Amino acid sequence: MELTHINDCYTLNNGVRIPCVAFGTYKAADGKSAEIIRTAIQAGYRSFDTASFYGTEPYLAQAVRESGVPRSDFFYTSKVWKAEMGYHQTLEAFRRTLDNLETDYLDLYLIHWPLPAPDCRDWQALDLETWRAMEELYAAGKVRAIGVSNFLPHHIENLLEHGSVPPAVDQLEFHPGHTQEAAVRYCQAHGIRVQAWSPIGRSRVLEDPLILELAAKYRVSPARICLRYAVEKGVIPLPKSSSLPRMKENQDLFSFSLSAGDLHRLDTMPPVGWSGEHPDRERVYLN
Repeated sequence: MELTHINDCYTLNNGVRIPCVAFGTYKAADGKSAEIIRTAIQAGYRSFDTASFYGTEPYLAQAVRESGVPRSDFFYTSKVWKAEMGYHQTLEAFRRTLDNLETDYLDLYLIHWPLPAPDCRDWQALDLETWRAMEELYAAGKVRAIGVSNFLPHHIENLLEHGSVPPAVDQLEFHPGHTQEAAVRYCQAHGIRVQAWSPIGRSRVLEDPLILELAAKYRVSPARICLRYAVEKGVIPLPKSSSLPRMKENQDLFSFSLSAGDLHRLDTMPPVGWSGEHPDRERVYLN
C-alpha cells in the first residue's frame, strides 16, 4: 500500500487499523507537564505510544483533553511493566492505565518485556499468565488489539503455542545499524506488525558516514533517513522530539523514497547505535 501521511493506516492481523507512524512519549514529560505531547497533537500526531513505566499516561490524557480533539480520533498504545506481570497484576495495572489515561478502552496494549529479569527461570509461565489477562481484556472489548514489546521469536513461540490470540504487534529497537533482521522477518512471516522504538538510534547513528552521505544525497535530515528506512521496511516508527519544527520535519517521510541500492547499504551497515538492551541479558552500558 502507498503511504502519504503519518496517520495513514496499516491493518493488523485482527482487522484493526493502526497509523503508520506514532509519537513516542518516553521521557516526553520530564518537565512534569503535558506541553511536549500537546505540541505533538498540534503538529498533527494522533497515534501515541506510552507505558506505565514511562509515567507519561496522565500527561497524554491532559494533552488530549485540552486539545479539544475527540478521544476517538486518537490511537493509544500502552504497556504492562515488568513488575506488573502476572494474571491479576496485569488486570490491576490495566485498570490504573485506564484511570491515568482518562479513557475506558485502549487501542493497543503490550507486554513491555518478556522477562522481568534475565535470571527469571519461569518466564514462559509468567508470560502466559500475563497474556491470559490480556486476552480477557481483548475479549471484553476493553482493548482493541494486544501485542508484545521486546519479544524475540522464542518468546513469541510460547504465546503462539499456548495462547488463543496471536500478538498483533511486536515493538522492537529498530534503526539502521540495529535492524534485528531475524526478529523482524519472523514477525512479518507470522502477520505481526513491527513497531520501532528508538527509530533514529542515537547520535552515533545520526553521525554515521553512510547516514550523513544519504542525508546529503536526498537533501533531508539524518533523522528522516532513519525514519524513512523504517517506513520502507513496513515498520512503524515511534519518533519523539520536543520542538514543533522537528516534529513537523519528522512527519515529512513520504515526499521521497530510498533507492533499492541505498536500502541494501542501510540493511548491511555495521552494528551501531544499539541501546545495550536485550531481553535475555543484563543491560550492556555502552560508551
